[in-house]
Amino acid sequence: MKSPFPFLALPAYPAMESPFPFLEAVIGFMILMYFFETYLDTRQHSALKLPTLPKTLEGVISQEKFEKSRAYSLEKSHFHFVHELVTILMDSAILFYRVLPWFWKKSGDFVVLAGLNAENEILHTLAFLTGVTIWSQITDLPFTLYSTFVVEARHGFNKQTLWLFFRDMLKGICIMTVLGPPIVAAIIVIVQKGGAYLAIYLWGFMFVLSLVMMTIYPILIAPLFNKFTPLPEGLLREKIEKLASSLKFPLKKLFVVDGSTRSSHSNAYMYGFFKNKRIVLYDTLIQQCKDDEEIVAVIAHELGHWKLNHTMYSFIAVQILTLLQFGGYTLVRNSSSLFQSFGFDTQPVIIGLIIFQHTIIPVQHLVSFALNLVSRAFEFQADAFAKELGYAASLRAGLVRLQEDNLSAMNTDPWYSAYHYSHPPLVERLAAIDEEAKKTD
Repeated sequence: MKSPFPFLALPAYPAMESPFPFLEAVIGFMILMYFFETYLDTRQHSALKLPTLPKTLEGVISQEKFEKSRAYSLEKSHFHFVHELVTILMDSAILFYRVLPWFWKKSGDFVVLAGLNAENEILHTLAFLTGVTIWSQITDLPFTLYSTFVVEARHGFNKQTLWLFFRDMLKGICIMTVLGPPIVAAIIVIVQKGGAYLAIYLWGFMFVLSLVMMTIYPILIAPLFNKFTPLPEGLLREKIEKLASSLKFPLKKLFVVDGSTRSSHSNAYMYGFFKNKRIVLYDTLIQQCKDDEEIVAVIAHELGHWKLNHTMYSFIAVQILTLLQFGGYTLVRNSSSLFQSFGFDTQPVIIGLIIFQHTIIPVQHLVSFALNLVSRAFEFQADAFAKELGYAASLRAGLVRLQEDNLSAMNTDPWYSAYHYSHPPLVERLAAIDEEAKKTD
């Protein structure tokens, strides 16, 4: 039987040997992208230093909030410059000095010392990933601690104690320890046994895994970190339920999450499949919004994403991209020259996936940029949806209040926001809401 996706079902034959310097090309592009993104960061830093509000926000945002936002954004920007410099130096050095192949061999030695069979690729891979995870935790920890307990705390956002911080970290490691090995083992087996339909099998596994994770995360994993309680009976609950009912949104549960135990940033989201939808409000959102109408307007925006099928479109796009990625992986997974360029004399499954991810970095940047464009368009559409429901004034007030209370950047560079932002800047969202209101009038 012929594959319905011939470009994904090519036989896994060894690729032609080529002297092409894959490693050098990857490092070169990483450095090139670092300089490009640093240029955008510099433009954004200059925008953040502007001493005045954008004209659209004059009289809307208080001067006090603007000064606090400016100080917070500039400190985050300074921190970002340092973090990105350390990251590019470390990542480039790891690749250039062939640290990964050295670590792969050392992890095999560790498996032997543990009295296990290093020829078992699953055991070898798990030892390798354990070491990589430990290294990542150690190198990321100083930056995470500084960001949380210095930057965020200095501007009044961090509410965590050190004990809570490390407890969350340990919980995350435990969850990874439970879920990681079977997932890694399954991927290795699929690659080893997949044959001509490998890309489809890998995609099918990841598709099922994503559905399972979306199901169990809010029910089993998220409650390990936060407390979810039903929104108390009252006017706010009645308004949200009435709105959901009017849109035929199958709301089953309405929760408040204690986000304030970790941060004073606010948010709201929904999740669930088919007829079992749930809405979650951060307690900080309820505290920050002036009245119930602002909260309901934010929920109307979120329901707009559901009504306009944005979540489904995004999910489908991710699945298509995942399938294409696995299709590309099957074309290069047996390229000995690719592995040798990165310093490997064997071709382990996990290493092949890591190397492939490095080689498609240029494509990933383009895809990320395109997805951000689509996401921003979706945000405008959801705002327009809430406005059509009669929440224009409340949504406008709610967006302004969230911008103020989260000390989000008031001045943004157009190039920076176009490249990085998945949500339009507040100035653009308010302008769109006001433009729609003028058309209505």
